[in-house]
Amino acid sequence: MKVPVSLPALRDLLDHRWKALLEPSLSVLDLLETELDFDTNVPGKNSIFKAFDCDPLAIRVVIFGQDPYPNADQAMGLSFSIPANATKIPASLQNIFKEIASDLGKVEITNGDLSYLSKQGVMLLNRGLSISLPQKKVNPLWYLFTEQVAQALAKMGVIGIFWGNQAQELAHFFPEKNRIFSVHPSPLSAYRGFFGSKPFSKTNAILHSENKLPINWTKP
Repeated sequence: MKVPVSLPALRDLLDHRWKALLEPSLSVLDLLETELDFDTNVPGKNSIFKAFDCDPLAIRVVIFGQDPYPNADQAMGLSFSIPANATKIPASLQNIFKEIASDLGKVEITNGDLSYLSKQGVMLLNRGLSISLPQKKVNPLWYLFTEQVAQALAKMGVIGIFWGNQAQELAHFFPEKNRIFSVHPSPLSAYRGFFGSKPFSKTNAILHSENKLPINWTKP
């Protein structure tokens, strides 16, 4: 379904620095433009590319999730993150905070907004960038787009963290030394390998080996 003319096209919402990097992928965005009903997809169209609101050269780590939260009050364009004013923290995000605390010894949880990680060069990217609320489905063209994003990030030496089967489909693009993966942090799988996987300290160890600053995973 065509989006109202008053809203910019998807390719025009993508940061120009990423647009140059992902030029071969823009045709995929044009196809999505014709197929998505943005009135019934979340996050809102203006938030779909929130993870790309940065200089790609500043990205040091990418955390791949699966689909956005199927809830207009929670989906915000960053994988696993919710707006600071959202009242309920999803179970998957609660489990992420538990693993941060277990891995690093402390975490200051005030809300579920993970933007503080984005500001440190951690890209929070879902495989699908929007989800239909009526159907609870992601248009598969998104998977093609984020596959191309993954290839670009891998070539830039970014560390990849892959949580869940869909995310792990992208792991082969990254060199083995830059791959960290486990099951998804959802309650259905967290006890089968997410808890105790220590992705945060492992990531900082890789950054240390590359003489790069660590990520502050706990809220300041």
